[in-house]
Order: sequence, then structure tokens, then C-alpha cells
Amino acid sequence: MSVGPLPASGAGFERGTDGPRVIVAGADGSEASWRAVAYAAGLAQRQNALLAVVFVQPVLGAAAAFGLPVAEATRAVADELLAEIHAGAERLRGIHRVRWQFVTFPGDPYTGLVRAADELKADAVVVGASEQAGHRIIGSVAIRLVKAGRWPVTVVP
Repeated sequence: MSVGPLPASGAGFERGTDGPRVIVAGADGSEASWRAVAYAAGLAQRQNALLAVVFVQPVLGAAAAFGLPVAEATRAVADELLAEIHAGAERLRGIHRVRWQFVTFPGDPYTGLVRAADELKADAVVVGASEQAGHRIIGSVAIRLVKAGRWPVTVVP
């Protein structure tokens, strides 16, 4: 029985390894994003992959134009997320061993996660399900990532 031609190199998600090497998890401080980070940490541990926890700092042009301290506020959120991640990692030291890094990117959540996944050469992206009702109509970040079709995307409820 003939199987047919193999896909051309660079086609699909395979990067020449068994299992993912880099897993990107979006974190914004919501309960759903923490569940996504926890799920991604479990995947990273089982696959011996690097977990990249990504916080996308919103760029609020109008607020910045009026002199509001947007950069300081988003930096404070990023610092709080990093502190929570460090505390969680410290509590689990010796039980779970996960290689991880915390990365921030400016922009809207979708563009920031795409940029992070591209720059980090992610093999998978994990995000929490949107908790906003309006996203059922206009689409959530998770739906947009899935539609992009560039990586396997797991949406954690």
C-alpha cells in the first residue's frame, strides 16, 4: 500500500523533534489565563519543553496622548504577574520541574501572542477562554489564534 509523498520541509507544525520544544502560554491575570498557564506548565514538564509565559502590555494610544501613565500601569501589572509566577514556581519547587521564562510584548493580545509565538519559535500556544460576553459575537483572541492556523492552539476553559 502506497502512502503518498511526504510533506515538503517546513510544511505543517513539525520542527524536527518529538513533541514541542517551546510552549507559549498567554497570561493576563484572569482566572482563565492562570488555568492556561497551569495546563501549559504540565505540558511543558511532560514534554521537557520550555514554557514561555507571555503578558501582552496593552498600548492605549488615546490615554497616552492625554498624559495618563499607561506604561507605568501596564509595567505594574507585568511585575505583579511575574511575582505571582515566581511564588507559584517556588511553592512547586522539587515537585514539578519546569523550565520557564516570562516575556512581555506591547500591543493588543492577539498581535502580541502571535509575535511571541513567532519570535520564540513556539510549537504550541495555550490560552484561557475569554470571559467577556462580547467575544462570542466579534471573536476572542483564542478564536483568532485558532483561525491563524500557525500552531496547535489549546483553549483552556
